[in-house]
Amino acid sequence: MEGQTLNQTFSYHLQIASFDIPTPVNYLVFIIGLLLYLFSVFCNLTIMLLIITQQLLHKPMFYILFSLPLNDLIGISSMLPRVLADIVTQTHSVYYPTCVFQAFLCHMYAGGVLFILAAMSIDRYLAICKPLQYPSIMTPFTLCVIISVPWGLDLALILSLFALQSRVTKCKAYVQTVYCNNTSLLRLSCGEDLTVNNIYGLAITAVMQIISVGIQLFSYIKIIMICVSNRQSDTRSKAVNTCVAQLVTFFLFEFIGTFVILSYRFENVPFNVQKLFGIMIYLILPIVNPIIYGMKTKDILTAFMVVLKKKITFK
Repeated sequence: MEGQTLNQTFSYHLQIASFDIPTPVNYLVFIIGLLLYLFSVFCNLTIMLLIITQQLLHKPMFYILFSLPLNDLIGISSMLPRVLADIVTQTHSVYYPTCVFQAFLCHMYAGGVLFILAAMSIDRYLAICKPLQYPSIMTPFTLCVIISVPWGLDLALILSLFALQSRVTKCKAYVQTVYCNNTSLLRLSCGEDLTVNNIYGLAITAVMQIISVGIQLFSYIKIIMICVSNRQSDTRSKAVNTCVAQLVTFFLFEFIGTFVILSYRFENVPFNVQKLFGIMIYLILPIVNPIIYGMKTKDILTAFMVVLKKKITFK
């Protein structure tokens, strides 16, 4: 009965934490943030359009890679526009369903990074360790499975996480982070026991890490073994050029994630710095990934230069 009474006072218009930025400076921060967002959108869309339109990139590797810029667009778009809007308008309020949707997309993005990188490592393992069997193994059906399983598994885990969260009675109206996530939504509860939610949240995080790290570890160990046993320089070069970008993305994601977690564990870290670290996981990779893959993936760079030359010729 008490929980029902509290729930009746719950407002769907929530207050959300914000950066403490003086009024003249907030416009500069907004402009910088907007430019970073536009840069990320342009670069990720460019890679996606190149994969769709350029015959050179119509290969299994790039069809799988297509998921990465798509996921990066989901990640940065789910977080940055909302934060920038708060910085420039200083309203610091969010509608509850919008908050839930933002949190859902943020978690989809984080899980997507891990599963997509695992799928990409499987492709590299097959291409480098089983080059003769690769065309027969990588059939359209196999390719569809490798692309759809990461998205499907990610969606199933995150949907179940939010289904569990939606059952919690809420009576508070202040989101303690600058963007919405599962933890901040649970903190809106009326003091209920959240043990099950916390255990499940930790469990799916562990499952995602174990699956992703396990698959990538297996794939790259096998690739290293092939490189060591095969003295042909072209095999080593192929392995390095196609795997370095994926490994950089993975280690960067893990490093940022660990850094964010640690920043919340130390009380002497300023609140503004904690909030900045919190958005980095959704900001850095969507900006850096297109640059990494543009430089380290020869076919993407070649396809881009072909398109660029055509544009210049027509002018």
